Amino acid sequence: MQHLTIVTTGGTIDKIYFDDKSTFQIGEPQIGEILQALGVAFTFEVLPVLRKDSLHMDAADRAAIRAAIEGQPHRHVLVTHGTDTMVETAQALAGLAGRVVVLTGALNPALFKGSDAVFNIGCAVGAVQTLPDGVYIAMNGRIWDPERVRKNRDANRFEAAQG
Repeated sequence: MQHLTIVTTGGTIDKIYFDDKSTFQIGEPQIGEILQALGVAFTFEVLPVLRKDSLHMDAADRAAIRAAIEGQPHRHVLVTHGTDTMVETAQALAGLAGRVVVLTGALNPALFKGSDAVFNIGCAVGAVQTLPDGVYIAMNGRIWDPERVRKNRDANRFEAAQG
């Protein structure tokens, strides 16, 4: 892989804490700074499409994500996404021809110490380079088929979907 296209949609990975409001809000995409700091050996571009909590995404948002991926010339695409509806978006992206698309996110904001963001991004970068065309989810150290995974909100992790 020489080039990676990164589509950002918001979600916890990009949340920042606003002390004056005592709330979290979605900030600038963090992945570009993370990859630069790691000194990756490929070029990349960051295409911000949305800045939403995934619980607020709808079919139009998913269509915009799909259009952004279809509208760029590169085969390798990483999508940062909120974890609550990541599976639904991955399913909506099925059938993208000539692309390897890997969705990832974080259970804690990237700016927080101990966040899983860098680990998940690293896993996703490895996956997007080695998998055949298709759509995948990289979370909790595993690569998931979107048709066979679910987020367990109580345990705050991804796991195999039951039956």
